[in-house]
Amino acid sequence: MNVNSSTLLVAVPTGPLQISDLPPHSAGIVDQDIYFSLIIPTYKERDNIHNVVKILTQILDESIPGDYELIVVDDDSPDLTWEVAQSLTNDYPQLRVMRRQGERGLSSAVIRGWQVARGRVLGVIDGDLQHPPEVLTQLLSQIAQGADMAVASRHVDGGGVSSWSAIRRFLSRGAQVLGLIILPGVLGRVSDPMSGYFMVRRSSIAGATLNPVGYKILLEVIGRGNIQNIAEVGYVFCERKEGESKVTWKQYVEYIHHLIRLRLSTSQLGRVGQLVAGFPMGRFLRFGLVGLSGVLVDMAVLYLLSDPSTLAWPLTRSKIIAGEIAIFNNFLWNDAWTFADVSMRQQEWHQRLKRFVKFNVICLAGLVLNVLVLNLVFNFLIPNRYVANLVAIAVATIWNFWVNLKLSWRVTDVK
Repeated sequence: MNVNSSTLLVAVPTGPLQISDLPPHSAGIVDQDIYFSLIIPTYKERDNIHNVVKILTQILDESIPGDYELIVVDDDSPDLTWEVAQSLTNDYPQLRVMRRQGERGLSSAVIRGWQVARGRVLGVIDGDLQHPPEVLTQLLSQIAQGADMAVASRHVDGGGVSSWSAIRRFLSRGAQVLGLIILPGVLGRVSDPMSGYFMVRRSSIAGATLNPVGYKILLEVIGRGNIQNIAEVGYVFCERKEGESKVTWKQYVEYIHHLIRLRLSTSQLGRVGQLVAGFPMGRFLRFGLVGLSGVLVDMAVLYLLSDPSTLAWPLTRSKIIAGEIAIFNNFLWNDAWTFADVSMRQQEWHQRLKRFVKFNVICLAGLVLNVLVLNLVFNFLIPNRYVANLVAIAVATIWNFWVNLKLSWRVTDVK
């Protein structure tokens, strides 16, 4: 980890991916202890890096002058991104550059950068300007107010994505649903667990052995760190102006691998406790009351359509229509009451339509879950069809509420 001059590359740490509780001693660098270290992982970002460093320096010079450092960690880019970054160190004294030749991967690059960082607060930002640098001041403010971690989120007030395709949105939502199923104690703590733009106190992850897979370093930090208070700040994810996107199917496979490995290797008891402590019980009770009204609507419509004394339609057709009307009833009440604080900020017709479609899909999945739980409980645990049905209804209700909370009623659309 020795650095003999500001113009020389930072040596790449070796060994376990652990962060020390004290900053490392680096030769040639005075004032070892600083407030903030920001890692910029790069690969083929030659056209972006100068602008990124310039903008970040301007912002941090205004908010915490002289009390920060920027560390570019480049995975030996063939376009020599590391060399361009190194040439900037004379003009930007807060900049340090690491060139990794034996390792690859965004997550491990961030951790290697944190290992040589001198800050009491550690952060990460993309090197392609898709993460708006001006949000850094808001994240720093949340840390100053006592948060252990501050996450830039696309799914809270002020956040969104600028121009994602329907397929990319679908993959992002699907990945989050999968994460909520496999690892609810981690993904349930933040609205945007896929975010790669955040900062964390060094003391909250010191000593933990991190073992990331792929790009989603936030999951690893929350899952293995000692993080109590998490704050979120909205940001708009912008399309890159230079260079090429590195999102491929491989990243989704690595994400699933990471979820499973975290699930198997960490104790979730404490995480579940934190999740329960932060559970929005008032909103859940409103959701439950709306669900009860849906049951009444379903029963009434089913009677009107299928009873021999009324229309006498076939039972299956009547049940499908009754179920959809009940879902529509539940959506209207949830939109106007349960999640009114979110829906009031998204009142255009296409936004409501998107929420309704998501709500329908999630309720359909909840119905499938209901049937599965009913059969499992009845056949293997409690051989009483009515008790088993109550258990299945409870599980499906929690599923419907939690996934709708995370996916249907959240801020995502921005102009």
